Amino acid sequence: MARIGVLLAFTLVVLAFCGPAFAQDDGGSGSVMRVFDHFLVKGGYITWFVLVPLSVATVALTIEYCVSIRRLTFVPPETYRTISAHLNDRAYADAIKYASTDPSVLGSVLNTALLEARNGFSAMERAVEEALEERSARLLRKIEYLNVIGNISPMVGLFGTVYGMIGLFASIRAAGGMPEPARIADDISVALVTTFWGLLVAIPALSVFAIFRNRIDVLTAECALAADRLLASFRSGDDGPAASAATMATPPV
Repeated sequence: MARIGVLLAFTLVVLAFCGPAFAQDDGGSGSVMRVFDHFLVKGGYITWFVLVPLSVATVALTIEYCVSIRRLTFVPPETYRTISAHLNDRAYADAIKYASTDPSVLGSVLNTALLEARNGFSAMERAVEEALEERSARLLRKIEYLNVIGNISPMVGLFGTVYGMIGLFASIRAAGGMPEPARIADDISVALVTTFWGLLVAIPALSVFAIFRNRIDVLTAECALAADRLLASFRSGDDGPAASAATMATPPV
């Protein structure tokens, strides 16, 4: 979480404080163009309608992932304690009922495992593995948006660079030589600002994607370990727990 906050802070700092101003002589008035104007107004349509929205989407997705992909949504302490108490008391019906309504990954995994109790502990282990694999794959597909943004942003910036250079050479040809400096500055601004925004979007997006990918792997492993501890009583040779859980999980005819 701290690393993600640093990345977001870095993005905002670059946008707001990468330079106090860029001096520009405007009709002898000596006015100063602020960073906002230089990095947005001069970026052209590619920056306004593609790269800036992608940066906003990156920040929004990062915030959403910070809320949805965390330890409390995987292995909530309350869920662990409640289900552990039910299993220790052999209140398997209560454990199944609680797990089926719990929104966490641990609750969903344990519910799947307890419903397989009638088939033995090996079936419960397979259920845990399959449930964790399914939830992990779903979350990895979810964060893939950041990977896509991080990969296409530099290409969009490069497209803007090529577009700006084409405009520059067209201006030179139309002027029959060296065009006006203002015209050259506009074309070069499009070329450079789009590249700047492409990198500014891509670096945080790919960094945050890598952080959340590792976080999903770590939290999945923690959830597997917690499920294994909770189901440890079913591992023994005593068939009582498995039989009782199977009975509770089987609806009456």
